[in-house]
Amino acid sequence: MGISLFTVRWLRERNFDAMHLREENLQRLPDEEIFLNAKKEERIILTMDLDFGYIVAISKLQLPSVILFRLSDERSENVNKRLEEILDQCSENLERGAIISVNDTSFRVRSLPLK
Repeated sequence: MGISLFTVRWLRERNFDAMHLREENLQRLPDEEIFLNAKKEERIILTMDLDFGYIVAISKLQLPSVILFRLSDERSENVNKRLEEILDQCSENLERGAIISVNDTSFRVRSLPLK
């Protein structure tokens, strides 16, 4: 949610199996259904919507992981730069299950399920 198609293309160029809700005509699904779909398809949710962190937290599930961007500059170039850092440093966390909150200068990793 709120992630550009340019970021999806950027991920694909790096051989990630990425999809955008708009490509599947799913952008109008309720957040809970998007969450369940991501779980079923074993995907990581990239979002700027705080609701997904809450949904994952209350689910008590280990997956799907969520990368939550809280950036002052939400242009795809900036998102991609921060995302590259997260993917380089946190891939194991994402595989095991995590919420990663990303701001302009730092990020915080919380392992799932939250207790």
